[in-house]
Amino acid sequence: MKKVCTRCVMDNVGDPLIKFESDGTCSYCNYAISRMNGVYFPNEIGQRRLEKMINLLKKSGKGKHYDCIMGISGGLDSAYLAYLGSEKWGLRILGIHVDDGFDVPVATQNVNNLFANCHIALEIIRPNKEQYMNLTRSFLLAGLRGICIPQDNVLVAALFKSAEKYKIRHFLSGANFASESVLQRTGNNAEGIVHMKAIQKQFGATPIDELPLISLFDRYIGYKYLKNQKYIRPLDWIDYNYKKAIEELKNVEFNYYGNKHWENILTKFLQVYYLPKKFNRDIRKSHLSSLIVSGQMTRDVAIEELKKPLYDEDSMNKDIDYILSQLKMSWDEFNRLMNAPPKKHTDYKYSFLTKYGGIARKFRKILSD
Repeated sequence: MKKVCTRCVMDNVGDPLIKFESDGTCSYCNYAISRMNGVYFPNEIGQRRLEKMINLLKKSGKGKHYDCIMGISGGLDSAYLAYLGSEKWGLRILGIHVDDGFDVPVATQNVNNLFANCHIALEIIRPNKEQYMNLTRSFLLAGLRGICIPQDNVLVAALFKSAEKYKIRHFLSGANFASESVLQRTGNNAEGIVHMKAIQKQFGATPIDELPLISLFDRYIGYKYLKNQKYIRPLDWIDYNYKKAIEELKNVEFNYYGNKHWENILTKFLQVYYLPKKFNRDIRKSHLSSLIVSGQMTRDVAIEELKKPLYDEDSMNKDIDYILSQLKMSWDEFNRLMNAPPKKHTDYKYSFLTKYGGIARKFRKILSD
C-alpha cells in the first residue's frame, strides 16, 4: 500500500528503506530537520562564517593565480555560487567545466556568459570521447542506477588534478542544504575506480586509461586530509532561495533550463526517464521535499508539481536518440535493457571503502575534527 509522508512528499513507492513515524512523517525529512540547525545558517552565524571564509581564501591565495577552485556545470547552484564568489565576494576563482558531450545548449551558453560577465578563469576539460562514452555505455549495459558515476568521477578527478597543478587548497561546492537536504537512499551505491574497472572489463570495448579518474581513497581521504585540501559549501551560509538566485543571475545572462540537473542531457534522462521506468524512482520527490524542508515550497504546491508529466514525449525521444548515438547503441538494444531486471551495484566488484562505508565515514570524521 502506498504511503506518503505527511510533511514532505516522499513515499514508499520503490523504496524499502523509508520509515514512517507515528505522526506520518518520514525518516528522510525528519533526518534533514534534525541536521538543519547544525549545517544550514541563513543568518548572522552564516554571515560571520562567510566573512571568515573570504578572508581565509584571500590569504591562502596570496602570491598564487587563484584563491579557490570549483566545478561549473552551467546549472543553477554552481552558477550562482560562481557569481557570488567572483562579483560579490571578490574571490579569484578557477572554474572547471567538464564538457562530456551531453551539455544542453543553454548550459553551454550559461558557462560562456559566466566567463564573459564575471571575473572567473575558466578551464574546459574534454575527456577522451571514445573511452568516456564506452564506459557510460557499460554502466547502462550493466543495468545499474548509477549510470552517471563516470560523469561525476571524471569531474571530481579533473578538479583535484587542476587544484594540485595550481597549488589551490580550497574547493567551493554548490552542494547545499536548501535544495538537497532530502535524498532517497538506495542501499546499493558504489563508485570509484575499482567499480568502474570491473564494469568496463565485463561490458566495455575500450580501455579507460586516458580518462581522468579518481579512487575513493584519494577522493575522500588522500586529497582532503593527507594533502590538506578543503571542501567548502558557502550556499549553506546564506538564505539560498532558488527563485531569487534565478532572478539575480539574469544580471550575467543566465537562463534557467527547466529543472534541477536538466543542464545535462544524460542527467535529465537519468532523472525523468531511466530511474522512474527501470527503478520506479521519481527523484522529483527528493528535490521538492528538500524545498519543503527549507521553507521554499508548500507541500500542496509540491503535490501539484508531481501531478505534471515527467517529460514531454517528443523532446525525450530526441534526447534518447542523441544519447544512443553517442553510446553507439540501437533502440532495440536500449529497449531490451530497459525491460531487463534492474541490477545492484553490489552485484559487481567494488572498493572496500564502499563495503565498509560506515567505518570510512567515521574515519573521515575523526580526521576532520
